[in-house]
Amino acid sequence: MAEMSYKTPFGGEIPVAMRHLLLPPEDPEVEERARRLRELGIEDKVVPELDDFSRELAQRTGGCYAGVNFFIDENRQFFAGLYSAAADTTVNLDSPLLEDPVPGRVMPRDFDMGFCPHVVRRRKALVLEDVRDYPRFAGNHVVDAIGIYSYLGAPLIDSTGMVLGTICAVNQDPHRWGQQGLETIKSMAADLVERIEQRGHGL
Repeated sequence: MAEMSYKTPFGGEIPVAMRHLLLPPEDPEVEERARRLRELGIEDKVVPELDDFSRELAQRTGGCYAGVNFFIDENRQFFAGLYSAAADTTVNLDSPLLEDPVPGRVMPRDFDMGFCPHVVRRRKALVLEDVRDYPRFAGNHVVDAIGIYSYLGAPLIDSTGMVLGTICAVNQDPHRWGQQGLETIKSMAADLVERIEQRGHGL
């Protein structure tokens, strides 16, 4: 099967079999979620306020990267907000994947491409201080290919009960997020959903 490679939102490049461009059948809310995102005015566009939000998330949790990740359709995770602590700037990497309208902001929605799809499916926060301690997650492509070894994520659940996406912080080394980190990301997720519903994607 033909393969391609892409540069990820968190740096590094991964060869991806074309099968990874397809969402597994475990998510029954794909169409309803896409419709709700359109209602809220959320699409594949960068929102500077969400980049600022990602910066704050990284600083408050100690993550080297952080992002606001919407699940736009059946194929894509889109980072409308993204931050890299290494450069103290937002991330903007070239990416040919899925004709990415904003370079470096798209990942496939396959469960082998990062941990946010698991957060959406679980509908609750996920804390991985060292992903290698968890067989279910240790083989994820982002571990060896990019060097992502710790993850902290929470779902963005709106007032209708729909999971719009996630916010997340990651590190390239094992990291003790602790109870404070968990409480911080859950609180920030709730605050962001409220802002989105009150003012729309323009925030």
